[in-house]
Amino acid sequence: MNEELAYWLALAHIPKIKTKTKNEIIVHLFEQAKNIIDFFQFEVSTWSHDFGLNQSEIELFLEAKNELPNYAFLVEDLLEQGYNILPITSPDYSPTLKKNLGRVHAPQVIYTKGNLQIMKEQSIAIVGSRNANDDSIRFTDNIAKKASVEYKVVVSGFAKGVDKQALDSALKHKGQSIIVLPQGIATFQSGFKNYYKQIINGDVLVLSTFYPKAPWSVQLAMARNPIIYGLASEIYVAESSEKGGTWSGVMDGLRKKRTIYVRQPNPKEKNANNILISNGGKAVDINGNITDYEIKNNDKSLLFEPNSNEVEEKIIAFLKKGVFSAKEIVSFLKIDWNSRQVSNFLKNKRDIITIQGKPLKFTHHNKSNLAQKTLFDNL
Repeated sequence: MNEELAYWLALAHIPKIKTKTKNEIIVHLFEQAKNIIDFFQFEVSTWSHDFGLNQSEIELFLEAKNELPNYAFLVEDLLEQGYNILPITSPDYSPTLKKNLGRVHAPQVIYTKGNLQIMKEQSIAIVGSRNANDDSIRFTDNIAKKASVEYKVVVSGFAKGVDKQALDSALKHKGQSIIVLPQGIATFQSGFKNYYKQIINGDVLVLSTFYPKAPWSVQLAMARNPIIYGLASEIYVAESSEKGGTWSGVMDGLRKKRTIYVRQPNPKEKNANNILISNGGKAVDINGNITDYEIKNNDKSLLFEPNSNEVEEKIIAFLKKGVFSAKEIVSFLKIDWNSRQVSNFLKNKRDIITIQGKPLKFTHHNKSNLAQKTLFDNL
């Protein structure tokens, strides 16, 4: 098993290869009753013919293959220090993360330390600004307390402000929490010392999706945010500005039709909570209860295009008829979107296949592709 983990790390940390491409390889191997070791032992011609890798991708995989001895040493070192290395095929891998991120975004490997059962429980994320106001902090404490009483795990990004308060409140109220790191798990030594007791007692799980020795960076902090949302069954927003990680994460969630609860702001507050509510967030009071809050017309900011849902549905229905480029879709449907908007929308849809070429073409999953999706969901 340790040998196989080295191959998983090699796959997970190949740069410049899309997550979807890596997960498609895993699905293909599953269908052939092959494993990750088999893949790296295939001939280059098999990578090209059976897995559709181009020459530049093949070169990256060959470089990763040469690094296998180093990955083997890293695996041994991590396991000796008590870390868990969980491939996406592992029964201990978070089912919530796999479901929410799908094959397009779910990481191939996650690194953890602590109680693995925590990832199987119902979970919530409380997100918000680093410089949150008093109402946001009180809201965070209330939601974390409620979650703990209901035996729901609180997912925290371990950043200053709302994230840290969510973690502290969960533990204060005898609950459990997942700390999602913006760095490699082996660089969190001070955090392990601070939360040693809670980890040993099974109340905290530390998780990272990055190379184990990667230091903190702004890029990793931003890349961590989708993992926070992906690990949560429910999302609560304490406070958001009109930019940054909270904003982009919540807007992405709303576009994906996830239910997101947003704290109803006070009239004098200067934040983007009203904008998030106007775009589909459910307004809740300081205790997390849904309200009949209505936003005044001059507070509304329709960031989604009018009738965007209708346009999206038209595009999806049209692609069930065949294979088309973005330009052809715009022309046939006579929609107000341009080709780039259509392409960007379709690239992020889990049920759409992108066919490489010039121009890019798209189609809806057919029965064969639906079968692949089912296999991926069951891995």
